[in-house]
Amino acid sequence: MIVQKPTSDFLAIALYLVAGLAFAVVPVILSKLIVKRGQGAQREATYESGMETIGSAWMQFTVAYYIYALIFLAFDVDVLYLFPVGTVYGSYAVRDLVEVLVFVGILSLAIVYAWRKGVFEWTRR
Repeated sequence: MIVQKPTSDFLAIALYLVAGLAFAVVPVILSKLIVKRGQGAQREATYESGMETIGSAWMQFTVAYYIYALIFLAFDVDVLYLFPVGTVYGSYAVRDLVEVLVFVGILSLAIVYAWRKGVFEWTRR
């Protein structure tokens, strides 16, 4: 039976911590050393897919756009939770299906709430 010393556990944690910090800090330092920094008016200009901008790039959007984006993001992430559930259906398929339907039902309540609050109306009031 092999017994490890407690210090070897701390050494492994310290090694992972140093490696993680190195993976985070070294690319930033290398980019600062390697990249040539340009100066002038072109550096401060707004870049829009290689096309010249027309007018000011600053626009204000209504809050409804942001709420709509957040709802999309929430459902997009929740779909990621549904994929593993679909792969592990076992002998309790009916119970698992009911659980998924409850999950989707709760999410649907969020859509109904947003709809009742008028989030999906794009016209200005």
